[in-house]
This record gives sequence, structure tokens and C-alpha cells, in this order.
Amino acid sequence: MPTTPPSPSLPLLFLLLVLCSAAALNGDPFALKFREAPQFYNSPSCPPPLPPSAAATCSVNALVHVAMTLDVAYLRGSMAAILSVLQHTACPQSVQFHFVASAAIPYLNATVATTFPYLSYRVYPFDDHPRVAGLISTSIRAALDRPLNYARSYIGRLLPAGCPRRVVYLDSDVILVDDILTLSATPLPDDAVLAAPEYCNANLTAYFTPTFWANPSLSMTFERGRRRQPCYFNTGVMVVDLDRWREGGYTEQIEEWMELQKRMRIYELGSLPPFLLTFAGRIAAVDHRWNQHGLGGDNYRGLCRELHPGPVSLLHWSGKGKPWVRLDAGRPCPLDVLWAPYDLRQAPFAIDDS
Repeated sequence: MPTTPPSPSLPLLFLLLVLCSAAALNGDPFALKFREAPQFYNSPSCPPPLPPSAAATCSVNALVHVAMTLDVAYLRGSMAAILSVLQHTACPQSVQFHFVASAAIPYLNATVATTFPYLSYRVYPFDDHPRVAGLISTSIRAALDRPLNYARSYIGRLLPAGCPRRVVYLDSDVILVDDILTLSATPLPDDAVLAAPEYCNANLTAYFTPTFWANPSLSMTFERGRRRQPCYFNTGVMVVDLDRWREGGYTEQIEEWMELQKRMRIYELGSLPPFLLTFAGRIAAVDHRWNQHGLGGDNYRGLCRELHPGPVSLLHWSGKGKPWVRLDAGRPCPLDVLWAPYDLRQAPFAIDDS
């Protein structure tokens, strides 16, 4: 007479849960599970929703196109950022996402699809990353040297020509608390390729080496006499006209600065300086509320930061410290609690009631 195999004992189930939890807490990103995000619907004034798809073609009917990178190590931040975009816009079903990834694409694609089953998006392989790696010079922090950190320089090549024309680029460590439609609608004058919050009182000396400033042919890049006010801007939040980007050959210009850096060491900080050299003083300004950056602390110690004065539409944990890491470690900065409500990570010990 056949016998029914014994069910796993409760102690064994508990042990398995502990092991899975330990894997997640010990930094195995593939052990992380995400719960399904709530669905958000268009307001009556919005156009018809985009069809949900994990392989969407670029839609001219999308009100906003958002470009982001997807990376296993930062996926928890990306999920929170996507949720914040959808939650705070009047037309969430009219937002189309364009994700760039260089590894683990099937896993990333499946994770986004199950977490946001109503989303219109596509994942674009960053196939140039081996060549890009050869252009990268070491910086002050290893995380800044990953090729995917430079993917923002290649969005004109990665995304299809003609659609989208305008894209909002967002880093994975941001949270929006305002409608992305407002950011996307930032006016771009005829001579501007991109728009971002500028900080014209910033001291650019710290971003470039003495070799750069001692060479007149280089330091004159920021001469006011050349009608370029040397204003700092953070590349984690940008509105980009991709047609103008391609016409101006700006990916090639950024690569030229990276090649010079390999020969002369003219800057220290990752992918930001080539953008400053190419665009600073030539961009459309966006209100500072759209990039309350630096919340991750400085690049050396990750010290806590406070908000800049004024209103807030976007919180950006740029810098060394990430809110999910500090929250898990039980050592959050005060502002990390503002990120926590958008965290879609499934608790390690969550057990389905069914």
C-alpha cells in the first residue's frame, strides 16, 4: 500500500527560511524577492493607457519616456524609483520605461515584469560595455567605475531613433514625490540638448586635477569669455532631447574627454566630469526641487546629509550611502525614512497565508 511521503517538519521549514533570509541579508542580490506593486490608473484627463508589455515598442502616445539603468546590485533602489514615478503622476499608464542593462537581463526582465505587471517597458542590452570599460579610468570609489554607470552617455545610441525624442533620465537611487509630467515638460531652448538643476556657486576646482587647471587649453573650457558659466549639475536627473544629442555627436565628445583622461588624468570622479566638460554652461536650468541630491553622503565616508533649503519634488541618495543598505544595517540617516515607504522588497520571513 503506497505511503504518503512525510511533509517537511516545521523546524526544517524554519531553517530554510533562515537560510534564505541570511542569503538576502548577506548581500546575495538574487535572493531578494519583491512584492507586486499596486496598480495606478490614469486620471480622466489623460490619454488612453499604453498596453502593458515587457517588450514594448517605443510609443509616440506615451506622455513621458523614462530611461534608467537596471543592475542587480541596485535593483532594490530601481524598484522604489519606478514605484514613486507611478504613484505621483496623474497619468501613470501613459509613462513608458526604457531600461538599460549589461548583465543578468533575463532575471531583471522577469523581476520587473512580476513586480509591475501593468508596466509598458523594454530592456535594452548595453552591449558596448566591454569597449566602454577600456575608456574608464579609476576614480575615488569603485562603484563609480562600473561600465553601466556610463550608460547615460550612450542613450542616444541605445534607444531607437525618432522615438522617443525626449527622455527623462533617472538614477536608481531617487524617489519622486511630484508629477514627472512637470519635469518632462521642461522647456529646452533651441541651443540646449539637456536640462538639469544647475548649481552655479559650486566650486568646480574640486572636480578636476591640478593638471587640468594648469593647462590653459583645457581650463579655458570654462572661461566666461567663451560664454560658458561653469555651473555644476548632477547627471542623475536629466531631461534630454535625443535628436539633438545625436545630431551634435555628444556621445563622441564625451568619449574624447575620457580618452584624454586616460592619457593625462584630468579628473577624479567617475562619469560626471566628462558631462561637465561637454555640457556645463550649455544646459537649460531646472528648479532645484527636482534634484535634492547628496543624500547618500560624501563619497568617502557616507555621512548623513540634510535637505537643501526649499521645496522638494525629487529626493536623490547620490553619494556613498544608500538608504536600503543603512536601513537593513539598523543605522539609517534621518532622511532614509522617506525612502522606506517605497521599498518593495518582500520581507524574508513573509509566509503566504494560503
